[in-house]
Amino acid sequence: MSERFYFRQLLAGRDFAVGDPVATSMRNFTYALGDRETSDAVLVDPAYSPAELVALVEGDQMNVTGVLATHYHPDHVGGTLMGEQHVAGVKELRAIVDVSVHVQHEEVEWVKARTGLGDEALVAHHDGDQLSVGAFDVTMLHTPGHTPGSQCLLVEGRLLSGDTLFIDGCGRTDFPGGNARDMFHSLSERLAVVSDDTILYPGHLYSPESSLSMGDVRERNDVLAPQSEEQWLARFGS
Repeated sequence: MSERFYFRQLLAGRDFAVGDPVATSMRNFTYALGDRETSDAVLVDPAYSPAELVALVEGDQMNVTGVLATHYHPDHVGGTLMGEQHVAGVKELRAIVDVSVHVQHEEVEWVKARTGLGDEALVAHHDGDQLSVGAFDVTMLHTPGHTPGSQCLLVEGRLLSGDTLFIDGCGRTDFPGGNARDMFHSLSERLAVVSDDTILYPGHLYSPESSLSMGDVRERNDVLAPQSEEQWLARFGS
């Protein structure tokens, strides 16, 4: 892991959006990553207080040059949460910095519907696409299950997993667009390419640890234990 690589894990309600009861209760992580030499940085899932997140990155002498969204849910990209609470997100961020939002192509219509952004704001990607941030490449892994276009991000020995995989458990599959069979195949096949020494950085703080090696996650996380779709659906598919 290079010292040139810029990386911050920011917890909503603690590192930003302090005092916001929704942000505090949801325990979302936003990530900032980039190249210290070029000062380019992207934000991953910037919800709740986008202006504050931009200020935090700029306070590190970095410039926000893009956004990566792991999936369309409002606690990650903004919108109306649970039919009531409006969460600021990528639409409000783009009023501050004119940057593109990078999503899996299956997620485009969902993000547009949730955030009110138009096609011009979004860049659609496919599994395995890479986004260059300075000298560093972020690989986008399409991991459907929690939503149709959920993606995990692989960069510099880190896996930013959104709500696909947590240190303990995985994302729910009973929300609109969720699919339990897709989740099994994402966990057992699509993430199989990720080495044990890669560090998992999840989308929420749902465990005592804020990050953990994939090897340790594979040893302790029950959702990774079943060896067949039938076993997985019997345990976690309802």
